[in-house]
Amino acid sequence: MSSNLLDARLHIVTGKGGTGKTTIAAALALALAGPGRRVLLCEIEGRQGIASVFDVAPLPYGERRIAIGTDGGEIWALAIDAEAALLEYLDMFYHLGRAGKALDRFGVTDFATTVAPGLRDVLLIGKVYEATRRGTRVRGAADLRTYDAVVLDAPPTGRVGRFLNVNAEVAGIAKVGPVRNQATSIMGLLKSRQCAVHLVTTLEEMPVQETLDAMTEVSQIGLHVGTVVVNQVRDPTLSAGDLEAATKGEIDLDRVSASLAKAGITASAASLDGLAREAAEQADRVALEERQRARLVDAGRPMVTLPRLGDGVDLGALYDFADRLRASEVD
Repeated sequence: MSSNLLDARLHIVTGKGGTGKTTIAAALALALAGPGRRVLLCEIEGRQGIASVFDVAPLPYGERRIAIGTDGGEIWALAIDAEAALLEYLDMFYHLGRAGKALDRFGVTDFATTVAPGLRDVLLIGKVYEATRRGTRVRGAADLRTYDAVVLDAPPTGRVGRFLNVNAEVAGIAKVGPVRNQATSIMGLLKSRQCAVHLVTTLEEMPVQETLDAMTEVSQIGLHVGTVVVNQVRDPTLSAGDLEAATKGEIDLDRVSASLAKAGITASAASLDGLAREAAEQADRVALEERQRARLVDAGRPMVTLPRLGDGVDLGALYDFADRLRASEVD
């Protein structure tokens, strides 16, 4: 089990849209669910991505067990809603109870979280903070945490910095009081070694650039960058020699024609030219991926690669990804 990837208690997973960050967050939760462990997987964007990945009913605003890890650990899930979190916050700090629900009926909670997006982020990540720290104090022993680890499927890389920098977001809302104190406590956890921000990318220019930008932004805030998960990596279909020949336009079409003939296929000159163009395109693609991989390596963070699956990711593939994350040697 890679200590670089799995040591923290709070794991924040981000990535450009389309890179598979929800899938990786789910696989990471499974990887963390060792024997006797409980892991909470959270989402905040209202997409019900966790329910889709695990093929379960839509999640309510409440923690629900949704899966068992391969080693017997438990996966719990929570879809965090900002308005529900605000009602919970008002009851916790101001004991409003039914009065808070009355405000909700009048649309006050929705108005508050809309006009003050910084407050919305504090409420969302505040719920994650509470779940991470929740536990039972035992006399003469360490606290018994409700969850051994918490995984957050966070916003995409383009806005994850603003989402995580809750102190800056509440600066214009509250200088003192419970909101400010809550934001300060949250930042204390986020900046500690108990928290790691993992980034998911594919070997394409835009996702890699957003990953590098997010690494810089997260580091400047004071958070710890964890592991870069390179997702959807294609297996090469041509040898290194054939790729080099395709790059130079030196594919031996006579050899290709002879190989096809052995398989009972007669290829026209146009077909052979088409195959040569496809080989050149693949060589360009491989070269692009290698350049992007080199950029990630230069960033100096641990990397794990996961394969591209032609048939998509089902529940079985999710467990396979979890096994790969646990067993992987960090590049």
